[in-house]
Amino acid sequence: MPSHKIYTFLLTSDLTAAEAWYTRLFGRGPDNRPMDTLVQWELFDQAGVGLSADDEIASKGAIFLIVDDVEAERQRLQRLGIVLGDDIEGDYSTLAQVRDPDGNLITLATPPSPRYPPA
Repeated sequence: MPSHKIYTFLLTSDLTAAEAWYTRLFGRGPDNRPMDTLVQWELFDQAGVGLSADDEIASKGAIFLIVDDVEAERQRLQRLGIVLGDDIEGDYSTLAQVRDPDGNLITLATPPSPRYPPA
């Protein structure tokens, strides 16, 4: 199956409020609005995040974002009113988590070191 892009879609009870919250999280507004019940961010060439008020499109879920510096993101987000939990020391990364207003789990993690073992 050749793939071009992957999107994570999360369900929201209030699309306007969720859009504002994720705009703060990502540091910019969404890139497109394919329908009245959906907004999308193009985060990378092959990956994006969508928020939808339509449970046929999305369901509660989680996003795992690898970032260069969890502490720098913690400080940036705190200035915007988004408070990450305490650092979690994992086997490969330092993690910090927060739930969005709809209860979806957002995890920020440092790049894995050592690299994840191959599957």
